[in-house]
Amino acid sequence: MAVPKGKVSKARKNSRRSAHWKLSLPSIVKCSRCQKMKLAHRVCKHCGYYDGQQVVQVEEKAK
Repeated sequence: MAVPKGKVSKARKNSRRSAHWKLSLPSIVKCSRCQKMKLAHRVCKHCGYYDGQQVVQVEEKAK
């Protein structure tokens, strides 16, 4: 059975584990129809289109 040769300090152990919890930013792309930024592989909030097809009916906001 494998046994460690020496004690691993708390600092060394924690620095090795620190990379496991890094957050990654969501991938943001331009909508192919309205050219506004949206999350990748999601329906556009502004126009309601996904993959060239209208999926959600979006109401215009009155100014």
